[in-house]
Amino acid sequence: QVQLVESGGGLVQAGGSLRLSCASSGLPFIMHARGWFRQAPGKEREFVATINRSGSIIDYADSVKGRFTISRDNAKNTVYLQMNGLTLEDTAVYYCAATTTPARAETRYHYWGQGTQVTVSS
Repeated sequence: QVQLVESGGGLVQAGGSLRLSCASSGLPFIMHARGWFRQAPGKEREFVATINRSGSIIDYADSVKGRFTISRDNAKNTVYLQMNGLTLEDTAVYYCAATTTPARAETRYHYWGQGTQVTVSS
């Protein structure tokens, strides 16, 4: 059974930090790239960050570059999203997804988690 399970979301004040985790199991080996996406209320889901298996290829949306860091621990089958300097605009449900190679387009992703809520307060 394929599973992608996000955790680490919550309520944080503006300027604060959170670290999201995405634990995976049961995925086909070829699905080794991961991506983080988010969907704010009333908005479409958008790309946040992506990483390949070795961590040698990483890409970020311009809106989070310099504030968010994606990383992974392959021994734990877990990908992380360290989020610093959070703003009200970062409030969203954050999703983890799996694909074959790093990509920004969500249509490239084959497996998705259920999401974790991040709420930034003023």
